[in-house]
Amino acid sequence: MSWLGLDIGGANLKAADGLGWARSVPFALWREPAGLADALATLVHSAPAADCLAVTMTGELCDCFRTKAEGVRHILAAVEHVAAGRIIWVYLVNGRFAPVVAAREMPRLAAASNWHALAAFAGRFLEGRSGVLMDVGSTTTDIVPLVDGQPRSKCVIDSERLCDGELVYTGVGRTPICAVTRCLPWRGRMCQVAAELFATTADAYVILGDMVEQPEAAWTADGRPLIREFAHSRLARMICADATEFSNDDVVMAARHVREQQRAILKDSLSRVIGDLRDRLSGFILSGQGEFLARGIVADMFLGCRVVSLAEQLGEQVSVCGPAHALAVLARENGARE
Repeated sequence: MSWLGLDIGGANLKAADGLGWARSVPFALWREPAGLADALATLVHSAPAADCLAVTMTGELCDCFRTKAEGVRHILAAVEHVAAGRIIWVYLVNGRFAPVVAAREMPRLAAASNWHALAAFAGRFLEGRSGVLMDVGSTTTDIVPLVDGQPRSKCVIDSERLCDGELVYTGVGRTPICAVTRCLPWRGRMCQVAAELFATTADAYVILGDMVEQPEAAWTADGRPLIREFAHSRLARMICADATEFSNDDVVMAARHVREQQRAILKDSLSRVIGDLRDRLSGFILSGQGEFLARGIVADMFLGCRVVSLAEQLGEQVSVCGPAHALAVLARENGARE
């Protein structure tokens, strides 16, 4: 049987067939919960034909839902609508698949399981040894310890993972600048930033050339395209200025500061997660939209350590859609047995 993996987030929908095709599309679930089924239908229609669907999610946390359980049920109902009678298996955070009817009754296990699916798949690149998966997305970063090639997290609930540093709510796309730093350099001084959603980390990385411009993007802080001109304006507003008061040198210095502050946040979490694993560390697996950021961090902290890039191994788009790809592969290999 052929499988299509679906990773349903609050800001992006991702699909992959586990054979090299992958696609990510923006969808603001918290704004349009009723439109989820239609958005999924469009995505699934664009994918290669598949007999079955494998599903994971993080969108249940959206504040359009009163509880995560309500969010899980809403997402599963949308998937059932799109499946049109096809087999659906839901990946649980304990590493098992379950049919929809069972997943509905176990929302705590069905919620936020995409990181575990990716880790369970990615461990094969360590060839049975121990290491760390670092998946840097547009919104969050997962840092997952792998022992003998298998995920060995201390906890599975996102709140607990935040406490332990395995989940870091920072990414290279949608993270507000004011969540990364309280100040930006400007004209030889450090200027406090506005606590407003004027700019996001994507603006900094476009300015630095770490990310390519996206003229079609509409998810930016002001809804204008993700191109250097508008990124410059958005970053200027972080210090209550505009582009006429914020030179090219100013914006580059500000972007570099954002990058260094975000690196510091992730370095701290990585140090906490590694802990006793340090003596057994054989390598890192990097994935996600922010592989470039993770690579620099690992090079700084673990010079000479083996690094496996999923973008290099599987393609950049598959790396961005890593959990969806992992789902399709795991379902095919295991026959999606409970």
